[in-house]
Amino acid sequence: MRRNAPLLLFLAASTVAASLTACGELRGSDPDTVKVAFLRDTDNKVRVRDNYIEAVKKDFEAEYPGKKVKMVPIQATPNDYYAKIQQMMRAPRTAPDLVYEDTFLISSDIEAGYLRPLDKHLKNWSDWDQFEDSAKDAAKGQDGRTYGVPDGTDTRGLWFNRKLFEKAGLPTDWKPRTWDDVLKAARTLKKKVPGVVPLNVFTGKGAGEAAVMQGFEMLLYGTGKDPLYDPDTKKWISGSRGFRDVLEFYDTVYREKLGPEVSEALDANIQSRVATELLPEQKLAIDLDGSWLGQHWLKSGGETPWPEWSTTLKQAPMPTQDGSAPGKVSLSGGWTWAVPRKAPNPDLAWKMIETFQSKRNAVKWCVQGAQIAVRKDVAEDPRYLRSMPGIDFFTDLVRHTHYRPALPAYPRVSGAIGEAMEKVTTKQASPEKAAREYDRELRSITDGAVVRK
Repeated sequence: MRRNAPLLLFLAASTVAASLTACGELRGSDPDTVKVAFLRDTDNKVRVRDNYIEAVKKDFEAEYPGKKVKMVPIQATPNDYYAKIQQMMRAPRTAPDLVYEDTFLISSDIEAGYLRPLDKHLKNWSDWDQFEDSAKDAAKGQDGRTYGVPDGTDTRGLWFNRKLFEKAGLPTDWKPRTWDDVLKAARTLKKKVPGVVPLNVFTGKGAGEAAVMQGFEMLLYGTGKDPLYDPDTKKWISGSRGFRDVLEFYDTVYREKLGPEVSEALDANIQSRVATELLPEQKLAIDLDGSWLGQHWLKSGGETPWPEWSTTLKQAPMPTQDGSAPGKVSLSGGWTWAVPRKAPNPDLAWKMIETFQSKRNAVKWCVQGAQIAVRKDVAEDPRYLRSMPGIDFFTDLVRHTHYRPALPAYPRVSGAIGEAMEKVTTKQASPEKAAREYDRELRSITDGAVVRK
């Protein structure tokens, strides 16, 4: 089934690219217009990114009289968005000038020849010195060149509802030390507060990287050093006890009915539902999720205004499996602005990146988009520091965070992890069997570049 996935994505993306071209959004090239493609949430009410890009568009057009910005929003799930922009970047006729590129995909898109290196611009851009090295590395190819400019990062932890915890007799300053502590709290909530989903940990193929990175890897990186890829041997890890333990955690959550209904958990829109329904309606007690959640509940720009969220919800670090040092785990990702190799107006696209990344606009995006700053001057700005309840908590997690392997094979490895999770969640396979099948798939994906651990 997995082997047919690239063809299915290709066909879906071709249909979308054709429809975009047919309605004139990307037809032809105007040397005075920069076309900016970006992800719009599947929920029509989400306009945080749209509103920000619209504001930057006005700045750009004011700074460069006679130049125009054409916004090309792509309303889709993240997985569909990735497929759509890849198809668009294949030909000059459909390629945007600037594309919002997930760091998860950047390495494979570099290898596919979709992206243009930006080093000739970066060497003369003084603002580049303000970016953290880890953020710069996330946008580098294996050739050492840089293919995108990050606009923020993120960290992840446990969000929990203090009111529901109080009803269950649990501490409202909860700080779990191990995975077992998380499961014990979920079991207590199930018993004492019926009708509430005790725990959400994203799973399966529908949520894509949200499930793999935000769910599975948040657990996996708490099982030991380099649990997915060994940078010393440059090989992927197979036969991992930690990998099986994570699948057993998922098996426990769904076998004991501590999570959402399986059909809901596997829905591609589960992220939106958690943020706009389950949490604000107080139907979910614990959610393993990202630092950006608060943007959904802002009075201005949020799709589900929830003034009480900052006093109702609290955050706790995701613990390591058995409480071993450093005792907490986070994964970080983020997005970049990148220029397709076949962009009609690459130099104008670079000027647009400079406008996006003026300090004023960078601060604005971190505040409005609930981003963790990747620029030193932004991280020190008072507007950022007071922008969102919990910003200190999530910024502190940067010290303990991990990044996904920035390798071309990673998207396919991620797909194999999603399959393993889904098999366990739906009881199609035991954790042991799903892990064995993953190991076989991993060897195929990486041409045998694996090491047993």
